[in-house]
Amino acid sequence: MATARPVRAGLSGPAAASRDPVESFVRRHRSRPLEALPWLIAIACYFAFPDYDALGAQIFATILFALSLDLVLGYAGIVTLGHAAFFGTGAYAAGLLAAHGWGEPLTGLCIAAIVAGLLGLATGALILRTTGLSLLMQTLVVSVMLYEAANKARPITGGDDGLQGMQVWPIFGRLPFDLFGRTAYWYCLAILFLGWLMARQIVHSAFGRSLVGMRENPARMHALGAPVGRRRLILYTIAAALAGIAGALIAQITQVVGLSSLGLDRSGAVLIMLIIGGVGRLYGAFIGVPLYMIAQDRFAELDPTEWYFWIGLLMVLVVLFARGGVLGLVQSRLRQ
Repeated sequence: MATARPVRAGLSGPAAASRDPVESFVRRHRSRPLEALPWLIAIACYFAFPDYDALGAQIFATILFALSLDLVLGYAGIVTLGHAAFFGTGAYAAGLLAAHGWGEPLTGLCIAAIVAGLLGLATGALILRTTGLSLLMQTLVVSVMLYEAANKARPITGGDDGLQGMQVWPIFGRLPFDLFGRTAYWYCLAILFLGWLMARQIVHSAFGRSLVGMRENPARMHALGAPVGRRRLILYTIAAALAGIAGALIAQITQVVGLSSLGLDRSGAVLIMLIIGGVGRLYGAFIGVPLYMIAQDRFAELDPTEWYFWIGLLMVLVVLFARGGVLGLVQSRLRQ
């Protein structure tokens, strides 16, 4: 006689299976066909808009920068106005390497990631002890201090004239950077893809889920025994390294590094891009950055003196009518 399988009270069939933590994790972590859409669009744009390859490369690098900020702000709840400190550090690290005789691009990215990551580790160990407005101001202070240090170190950084003499070698010794940005386009897209894979792995891991819990209720996570401070510091360091890679990408494809890479304007701009796309949604950067940069390019062409007004108007409209950004608005419409 067949024996019935034991079933937990109140659960049967698919409902019982859905409570399996291993199966639930695999389901969350499994790739979905829709995730291929941004990459297919990027490939299609290369052929559809060949005159904009250089702009596209900069968009990809900036998406990586915004993605690193989203890890810090959207998932860990660390509010910052100084994320450009890591972007600029990575840019100067790769730029100085190329200006002093070593222009191999992948090595430059690795050095930029290490230097920016170490800066994130050192500063995060100090400033992450605070929260709220104090934390916000300290991130801003770190960025301002680095900006002034780079400005004063004129013999090294070039000061407000920018770093001079960068010579970036061909990728793998065979793919030189051209004036039209074709090599830069695929180079930045490939690095963005690798950065996105890392970010996706973090977000869908147990480590990432614990960060969301710390963002929502750090006191409760402390009570559960989670090492809140250590995990926030680890994520802050990883995000700093990703931002450094983004800065190094911009430095290599433009062969220009200036003080603006460390400025408050860059921190504010990437925050606006992320808010437009949607904070804490992993793909918000893929929407907000192209919208902002393409709108900036169009508005600057139509109204060279007042283009920032139209960017501000766009930001106001997003805040008023799309509280979760463009991605949040789309998701809410699809649920209806």
